[in-house]
Amino acid sequence: MQPAGENTNNKATQNPTAGVILAAGVSARFGRPKQLLKLKNKHLVEWVLDSALMSQLQNVVLVLGHEYQEILRILGARTNHPRLEVVINHRYLEGQSRSLTAGLLKVRHTHSSVMFLLADQPLITSKTIDRMLGRFWKSEKDICVPVCRGKRGNPTIFSRIMYEQLLAIHGDIGARDIIRANPSRVLQIEVDDPLCFFDVDSEKDFTHLQDLLT
Repeated sequence: MQPAGENTNNKATQNPTAGVILAAGVSARFGRPKQLLKLKNKHLVEWVLDSALMSQLQNVVLVLGHEYQEILRILGARTNHPRLEVVINHRYLEGQSRSLTAGLLKVRHTHSSVMFLLADQPLITSKTIDRMLGRFWKSEKDICVPVCRGKRGNPTIFSRIMYEQLLAIHGDIGARDIIRANPSRVLQIEVDDPLCFFDVDSEKDFTHLQDLLT
């Protein structure tokens, strides 16, 4: 009889999933780089990065662009993590699709699936990431999205069969249109905590987030 958890780990080894953290944007609506906001004892980008590195994601690609030198400075020794690779997207002004492409190009030949995470969603946990991975690995679906109270959120997972469609995306959009166009390929994972989806788009959001963690 296999020990608990062994089957999931074997599946992860056979079907490795990479994580791509999209953290290159200029935060135009916010007015200053969200990645560098200090939340409790960590910067916003560190919250997502730590959760990804504590999860069962085989490797993590952190895509930086705007203020990348300062972000690398505050990350310090974290950038030496053996499962982490940092990619600089110098074309970040062309929109989120450029960061998505930059990250995917690093893993498309080595990983059979990829999870995209957003740097402005600091409350995503390794537990939620692992729950999505476990369900996705057991399914026959090619896309996996979390849903809470009828609302779809991030992060999202895509299998290798979707890579060409992802690489064809242009502009300041993510993969929403691909998800909408392929409903039969989508596995929805119910999550209980709506805070997983909490993203920082305004100073009001950030103040609320600080209050939640006080």
